[in-house]
Amino acid sequence: MSRRQFSKADIDAAKSWPFGEARALVKRLERAGHDDPVIFETGYGPSGPPHIGTFGEVARTTMVRRAFELMTGRKTRLIAFSDDMDGMRKVPPQLPNQELLARHLQEPLTSVPNPFGTEHPSFAHHNNAQLRAFLDRFGFDYDFVSATECYKSGRFDETLIRVLERYDAVMEIILPTLGAERRETYSPILPISPKTGRVLYVPMLEIDARAGTVVFEDEDGERIKTEVGGGRTKLQWKADWAGRWFALGVDYEMAGEDLTESVKLSSRIVRALGGEPPAGFNYQLFLDEEGKKISKTKGNGIAIEEWLTYASPESLSLFMFQNPKAAKKLYFDVIPKMADEYLGFLQKYPAQNGAAALDNPVWHIHEGAPPADTSPVSFAMLLNLVSASGSADPNVLLGFVKKYRPNASPAEIAAARALTVYAERYFERFIKPSKMFRAPTDAERAALEALSARLKEIGDDAPEDVYQTAVFDAGKAQRFVNIRDWFSGLYEVVFGQKEGPRMGPFIKIYGARATAKLIDDALARN
Repeated sequence: MSRRQFSKADIDAAKSWPFGEARALVKRLERAGHDDPVIFETGYGPSGPPHIGTFGEVARTTMVRRAFELMTGRKTRLIAFSDDMDGMRKVPPQLPNQELLARHLQEPLTSVPNPFGTEHPSFAHHNNAQLRAFLDRFGFDYDFVSATECYKSGRFDETLIRVLERYDAVMEIILPTLGAERRETYSPILPISPKTGRVLYVPMLEIDARAGTVVFEDEDGERIKTEVGGGRTKLQWKADWAGRWFALGVDYEMAGEDLTESVKLSSRIVRALGGEPPAGFNYQLFLDEEGKKISKTKGNGIAIEEWLTYASPESLSLFMFQNPKAAKKLYFDVIPKMADEYLGFLQKYPAQNGAAALDNPVWHIHEGAPPADTSPVSFAMLLNLVSASGSADPNVLLGFVKKYRPNASPAEIAAARALTVYAERYFERFIKPSKMFRAPTDAERAALEALSARLKEIGDDAPEDVYQTAVFDAGKAQRFVNIRDWFSGLYEVVFGQKEGPRMGPFIKIYGARATAKLIDDALARN
C-alpha cells in the first residue's frame, strides 16, 4: 500500500506512544538547538548473538523515528552501536573453544580470536556480522558503528580529552555510586596495556588534559605514560555511555528498566561534559509464564527464531508495540493472540482516517505503508481447521478457505497460505500434545446429538449466523445454567481442548455435514 498523506491536525491528534515520544524529542531538540540530522541510537553488546530484546529495541526505536519524521520532516539516522572494545571478564558457558577464549579474558572483544570457525577475524567481528545480518533480515534502516573503530580512528579522541578536562566533575558524579574499596581504584578512563593488550581497571596516577595524556601502572608494575586517543584507552561503562552520546550527538535512545539508574547517571555525566542527554524512556523487561524475568542463561523465554517458527515478524512487532512501559509475559501462548490481533488491526486500517490510522499499530509496524491484503481467515481458525481435519496440507486448508471466502483475491489467498505453515507448526508443537478428549455428561450428549441432527438438516450453504444460532439452541434446550458451560463441554468433548473456535464461522468454513461427523465421531468414542 502506498503511504497516505496526513495533515498537521491529524498528526497533532495522534495519541499512540511513538508520537508521544516524538513530541518529547522535539522538546529536547529545542533545548539543544541544532539543525543537523537527528540521531537515534540502539546499543548492542557483542558477547553473544542478537536476540529478541535486540529486535524489540530496534523495532521500537524505529517506530519513534518514523513518527518523528512524519511530525517534523527532519532527516534522521539510526545508529546500531556495538560495544566491541569491552573485555570479557569470564567466558560464557555456551560458547565453543572455551580454553582459547579463557586465554584472552579482558582483551577488547575485537582482539579476541574467533572461536566459531567463520571467516571473521575476531570474536566481536563474528557477532557484529550476526547483528548486521539480523537487522538486514527485518529490513531495518541503520548505520552500524563499532566502538573499536571509533576509539582507534580518533573519532572519540575529543571526548576523551573532554573527560580529562572535566575529570573531577565526572568523578564526583560516579564515586558516590561505588563501594568504598572500588572508589580507591576507580577511573572513568581505562588504559589498554601496550604489553598484554588487556583492558586495565586501574587508577590514573597522573592526568594531563592539555597534553591529552595519563600515567598508569601496567600489569607488571611499570609506570606508563600514554596518550588517551587512538585506541590506547577507552571509557569505563559508567562514563562510556555518556561519552558515546556526547561524541556521536545522540538525540534519542531507549533502554531497559534495569538500566534506569545508569541512564540517570549517564545523563548527569554528559551534562558535565557540556552536552545534552538524549530523549528516551526505560521500557519494561519481559516475563516468563510464571511472571519471572526472562534470562538468556536460564533459557526461560522465547528465542526470536522460535517466535518466527510459529508466527510472522509482524506479529512480533505488534507485541513490541503494545505497552512498552509495562512488564509483559513473553511465552508461547501469546503467539496466536498476537497473530490474530495483527490481522485485526490490518483489516481495520483501510477504513480508518486521520489520527485513528496513525494510532493503528500497523502504521508503525510497516513504517507508514501497511500492505493492502490480508488473510481472509484468522490464525486461530486455521489452527482449528488443522485440528478438525487432521491435515496440515496447505492445499487442504486453503480449500476450506476458498470455500468460505470464494471472492478472496490471489493476494489474500497467498497471505492465508503463509499462515497455514505457521498454524501447522504451532499445532504440532503446542496443541496436539495437550489434546485431552473427555466423555460428555448426559446433558452434553443430548445437546450434541441434537446439534449434529440440526446441522445435517441445515446443510452446507447456510449463513454462519444460522449455524451459530443452531449451536446456542442446542445448549439452551438442555437448560444449561451458564451457556459457557455448554461451549466448554463442546470444545472438550469434540475438539479435546478447553477453548475452541467461534462455532458459526467454523461450521461455515469446515462444513455443516463435516462438523456433524466430528460430533458423531466424538460421541462414538465415548
